Amino acid sequence: MKKHFLLASLLLGLSFTQFAYADDELVAEPSVVTPEEGVDTFHSRGYVNLTLGIEEDKKLPPLPANVEFKGNFRRIVTASYSKDINTIRFIPKEAGFGTLTIHDKRNGKIVAEYRINVKKSKLDKVVHEMRALLGDIEGISIKIVNDKVVVDGQILLPKDLARIFNVVKQFGEQASSLVTLSPLAQKKIAEFIARDINNPEIEVRAVNDKIILQGYANNEEEKVRAEIIAKTYLPDIVIDAAEDGGPIKKRRPLNDGVINLLEVKAAPVAPPKKMIQLVVHYVELNKDYSKAFKFQFTPELGDNSQMTFQTGGDSPGGIISSITGTVSNLLPKLNWAKQHGHARVLESTSLIVEEGKRGEIKQVTDQPYTVLGKDGTQGTAFASVGIVTGITPILSGEKSSSVNMEMSFEISSLLGNTPAGAPIVSKNQMSSTVTVRDRQSAAVGGLIRNATSTGYNRPAGQKNPIISLYASKDFVKQQSQFVVFVTPIVKTSASSGSEQIKKKFRLRD
Repeated sequence: MKKHFLLASLLLGLSFTQFAYADDELVAEPSVVTPEEGVDTFHSRGYVNLTLGIEEDKKLPPLPANVEFKGNFRRIVTASYSKDINTIRFIPKEAGFGTLTIHDKRNGKIVAEYRINVKKSKLDKVVHEMRALLGDIEGISIKIVNDKVVVDGQILLPKDLARIFNVVKQFGEQASSLVTLSPLAQKKIAEFIARDINNPEIEVRAVNDKIILQGYANNEEEKVRAEIIAKTYLPDIVIDAAEDGGPIKKRRPLNDGVINLLEVKAAPVAPPKKMIQLVVHYVELNKDYSKAFKFQFTPELGDNSQMTFQTGGDSPGGIISSITGTVSNLLPKLNWAKQHGHARVLESTSLIVEEGKRGEIKQVTDQPYTVLGKDGTQGTAFASVGIVTGITPILSGEKSSSVNMEMSFEISSLLGNTPAGAPIVSKNQMSSTVTVRDRQSAAVGGLIRNATSTGYNRPAGQKNPIISLYASKDFVKQQSQFVVFVTPIVKTSASSGSEQIKKKFRLRD
């Protein structure tokens, strides 16, 4: 008990002054408590019953400025006086009776008188044993009251309360416990919960053995998490003796001791989505190569024979005939040709779309052709030839510069016409998903075509050659490659970059 009393004195900033002995009387330093001038002090009397081994504090009435302590009490007790709280502490030394009187030095009158009785008790042994078992628990005192050892005070931990209960139980009816949990324990637990939740907008309060959560959580997940943390820190439920079989029936804590009053903050207004400029380049490379060789020696004999009849004139009549022969293609012919052709087509388009929205680019030409209806009426239809591109850009993150693009391409080209005049159209489709950093390009698709043809010995136009020496070879190779490049450019707004365009073309608002 002495240890806890001194601890409380240090916490409260108090101090006890040991009496100084002067002959047969106790002399104390002047008290801080000073009554008003002209007010007489009253004569207080009382009895102090003490038990050996147990200290006790006695609150004194208001005392004059200068007092002195007399009596024969020093034989049975040791006394110390605290001027700050006007309290005297008695420490029994031996059994017996004594008297303590407090006198006013100004007039010698007695202002207080106490009869002190110190006795032995069979409970002293119980007190010493319990102090040995429970001395390391802060906040409790052990004293003898009404022929029973009583453990009183407030503690912080439920496990200490369980230990006190088990110790008191060992002594049966000789001891009892009035120890309760301190309200400071709940406050400390609330501080630990708030620190673990780590959200300044969430308030944790301890009220009547309950933990109340108030404030605003950022989302529903944080609200649930805060309640789980609070339940984890909750101590075991302590049932008071008055409640356990007594007249008091406490309400059970709601929600296992945690009352969740948290509200979820309204979602902030989403910032405007960024604009993304899509620059698409279509590159087509054509390469043609042809080589032809022909050697021809096919002479022909032409018969130009004719017969002429002549009469009259000075010459006698008769028949004149002539035979004429013509040889054609008499000289051999050699033809050789080689041709190279290169063509590159580059088309560029640009489109600004909002993040997450689909942008579409069409470069289509309608080719007309004639069709016949049911009644033989003539009409015109169109075949679409060109490129159709669809791109949906999505930023990887709010602060990321990477753009995820879902793309689809449809390429149609005109190959020729049918005998009826209808166009022959070739279509190619492609879809892909790629991720490209801002202002970087990616070749997202390509189409490569190779065509090769070879022809040998195809003479024509000769009917009856005298001799035929003919050799020819035609070689044709055609290559084409189509590649699409996409470059995303992240912009803060759709008007970004318009000033440069106005300046370039000298446009005014």
